[in-house]
Amino acid sequence: MNTTPTRRPAALLALAAAAALVLAGCAPTADAEPAAVAPTTAAENVTIADAWVKAADEGMTAAFGELTNTGDTEVSVLASTSAAATMTELHETVDDGSGSMSMQEKEGGFVVPAGGTLVLEPGGNHLMLMGLTAPLVAGDEIEITLSFSDGSEFTFAAPAKDFSGANETYVGEED
Repeated sequence: MNTTPTRRPAALLALAAAAALVLAGCAPTADAEPAAVAPTTAAENVTIADAWVKAADEGMTAAFGELTNTGDTEVSVLASTSAAATMTELHETVDDGSGSMSMQEKEGGFVVPAGGTLVLEPGGNHLMLMGLTAPLVAGDEIEITLSFSDGSEFTFAAPAKDFSGANETYVGEED
């Protein structure tokens, strides 16, 4: 009878330990897990291009431009503010029933579609600045802040420009 010990169990044990180390190196670690993407705000997803404000000596005027939403969900603009005016409103221009176009406050604000653009233009949707605090002269930079339904805000500067159009009336206003 052979009483010489074999080395097989020790070799198998070493091989199993090496395999465990190799496999452990391939296993994902806490650091290798994908980082959670922080939700973005409407303000982080909205940009404005070609922003401008109609120059005016007093009273009221309007701001225009193209709002683009780079996010994957629509955003709602609920309000705007500017130190250039005592009051601002989001406005739309609608047929007043007599064939004329009139401005009125946009109920519920503006919706900027996911991956889309909302044009603010004379004769259409625009930001109305009422009760100007000083004349807006061509070349002045007017700062405007938009407030979104998620509570975020986006501030931009728009140059004042001379423009002879955008003379719409308010719904109910006498000509």
